[in-house]
Amino acid sequence: MEKGIILHAVQEARKSPKRNFVQSYEMVINLKDIDLKKPEHQLNLYVPLKKSGKKIKVCAFCGTELYTQAKDVCDRAIVSDEFDRFSKKEIKKLAGEFDYFIAQGNIMNKVASVFGRVLGPRGKMPNPKAGCVVTTNANISLLYDKLQNTVNARVRKDPSIQCYVGNDSMKDEEITENVMTIYDTVIHNLPNEKNNIKSVSLKLTMGKPINLAEKQDIPKDKRH
Repeated sequence: MEKGIILHAVQEARKSPKRNFVQSYEMVINLKDIDLKKPEHQLNLYVPLKKSGKKIKVCAFCGTELYTQAKDVCDRAIVSDEFDRFSKKEIKKLAGEFDYFIAQGNIMNKVASVFGRVLGPRGKMPNPKAGCVVTTNANISLLYDKLQNTVNARVRKDPSIQCYVGNDSMKDEEITENVMTIYDTVIHNLPNEKNNIKSVSLKLTMGKPINLAEKQDIPKDKRH
């Protein structure tokens, strides 16, 4: 997709009425000819960006080996001895509060048995694809910094991907670059690449969707 098409859509979306809060830019990629029953069609991608523009909250499940480091670095650290104290209501609260969960690999069975029923359906179990399942000598600080600029592009119940690509406090070019990065990553993980794309749109939280068609009537000087 051309950079100029994306940049134009970013600028058009920004024309929506101003709000008294920072609005997010959201991209929706609708897919076609996808069979969600096939594992290879069930996309769950973790895309690194140069700048996400928002604070990502990270919770660590750890043993005594990593607890001190995780407590100093992450927004919350929970040592394995405390797992059994959590009620289902408290786990649901955790799921809503944190964007990513990381865990020591040697306690993943316990993490899964205590937290899996809630975190699993929400797509928030510690995922090795995102580097969130770690060894006992892991550098939590490096992982935490990486997750601050990582976006999850995931197909859920419907053949579509909806994900955050920035906010209205960021520059147009920064948001454009994020859209391009996520779009390129998605198409390269589809079985038939661009042929599996039905439509792509971009919108602010409270704004109307702007279609990112491959051919648009936009000024020639903005097409790249």
